[in-house]
Amino acid sequence: MSHIVDFEALGKRLAGKSVPRATSGTLSGHAAGEPFDKLTCAELCAMLPGKIFRQYEYLNNLYTKHLNAKSLEARNKLIQSPTVLFLLSRGKNATENWSPDAQFEEKQNDTADILAVDGDFFDLIDVKTKNIDKKAQPPNIISAYKLAQLCAKMIDNGEYDTFTIDYFGIDWTLDGTNLVCRNTHHANLFRADPSELYINWAAAMQIQFHVEECDQSFAGSRELWARSYLKHFTDKASDRAQYTLDKYVTPFLKYIR
Repeated sequence: MSHIVDFEALGKRLAGKSVPRATSGTLSGHAAGEPFDKLTCAELCAMLPGKIFRQYEYLNNLYTKHLNAKSLEARNKLIQSPTVLFLLSRGKNATENWSPDAQFEEKQNDTADILAVDGDFFDLIDVKTKNIDKKAQPPNIISAYKLAQLCAKMIDNGEYDTFTIDYFGIDWTLDGTNLVCRNTHHANLFRADPSELYINWAAAMQIQFHVEECDQSFAGSRELWARSYLKHFTDKASDRAQYTLDKYVTPFLKYIR
């Protein structure tokens, strides 16, 4: 299975729909993105009833169904795939301290905005929005380091078909007091050429791209993608480390030796 969601059909459902402009804050980032994120989630729930969750909601439902699993180890075993567990789980203390009366809440740094779940297959969906009336820098997609860790886990566990990661882009314009969806885009992370992924080291090592500009030409296996990305990441990290040494260390060594 490569996808659960029909992103073309989702785009057609969202075309022309609007969300109210926030009464405070700027028309960018989270303030604009969250209403479209919630609208996208609602449309997906209508398309795939019972299969769509917020990430925190999925964990709350999972733990609620298995109240006898109280330890960290027992709760971690509820997600069969170690690689998916890495993507979805909260920290050790948060997982141990979860209870029906102290459930998880949504966090901005959750890996996915939306989860589509079909059996043991997970589609992690991140919604990215853009005001097409203004030029904007590419958004943060995922931590390059976290993605490297993910690739290593895929290889270590031999897991290449338990999940996928999709990005759904929404172009909008302001119309009065509403933000109107003008166009949508879809990109799958594992169809992007790993060697072309841009890492912004100054922005917390985030991979950045506009969804509509994301290369989708990679046709190799998931294992090849993981190994190719790790080569890309380690090459770039080595270059960055050498730059840091050359600029911030080497000029001053003569004073301390």
